[in-house]
Amino acid sequence: MQRLSNLKEEVSRWNSLLQRVQDTLELASLGDESLSDELAAETEALEKQIERLEFLLLFSDPRDREDAILSLHAGAGGTDAQDWTEMMLRMYLRWAESNGYKTDIVDRLYGDEAGIKRVTITVSGPYAYGNLRSERGVHRLVRLSPFDAANRRHTSFTLVEVWPDIADEVSVTIDPGDLEIDTFRASSAGGQHMQKNETAVRITHTPTGITVSCQNERSQAQNKETALRVLKARLTQLEEEKQQEEIDELKGEHIEARWGNQIRSYVLHPYHMVKDHRTGHESGNTEAVLDGQLNGFMEAYLRSQIGSS
Repeated sequence: MQRLSNLKEEVSRWNSLLQRVQDTLELASLGDESLSDELAAETEALEKQIERLEFLLLFSDPRDREDAILSLHAGAGGTDAQDWTEMMLRMYLRWAESNGYKTDIVDRLYGDEAGIKRVTITVSGPYAYGNLRSERGVHRLVRLSPFDAANRRHTSFTLVEVWPDIADEVSVTIDPGDLEIDTFRASSAGGQHMQKNETAVRITHTPTGITVSCQNERSQAQNKETALRVLKARLTQLEEEKQQEEIDELKGEHIEARWGNQIRSYVLHPYHMVKDHRTGHESGNTEAVLDGQLNGFMEAYLRSQIGSS
């Protein structure tokens, strides 16, 4: 029923656009010069709408419409990497806000000195996963370290993982006997406890070793439910990757963006440049990119996927 509703909405959107085009053509055929300003404004509006619908055609994955679960992990670089991970969290939160998406921080582990070691957030809204799947991989930062007394240049890495949020579309079966569930106190920056009770939940799936945790909700039951949702998404992705590996073995060599193979570099010294190594798309306005202006990079990736398929 959800798929049917989505298809009806898509057909309605195109039919509405077609009707507007026909109405504009009829208006233009009248040859009334007094309508020229109105026609010019409507033509411009139609062009923008067509560009937007053409962009939506780039979403080819069946789950592109879904909400997304985004997880960031600090990699090599110590405190600098943890600070870089926090900068990236801000970048994605700003991107989500400017594009009308709702976000919720599910789990966050602060660094010992600064930044964060890992964080998981949910991003809700149409095509959230379709956009964010372009961010999966390793992101590299080059800058003068604010944590180095000698102010030397440092390179830091953060791993970005993205899964579609399939809370109502369970494609894997989880045996309760395969789960190890622990509770602990939710904590914030500086090690201060947000609550006295052990409301935070950590779930380990013993067959795969996957561990997820949630400490955002006020009750233990809510945290457990959210953690299970994240676990289902990760297990589904794991199963799909196994199937893809079997296909890739038949097709030949397949290279994936794994830890250590950065997909994008953010250089703040000795020059300013953000470059995506998969598509070649780049921007010299690093401040704008770190402030959430990522749509150009996402679109370039989607177009490259269409071209390679």
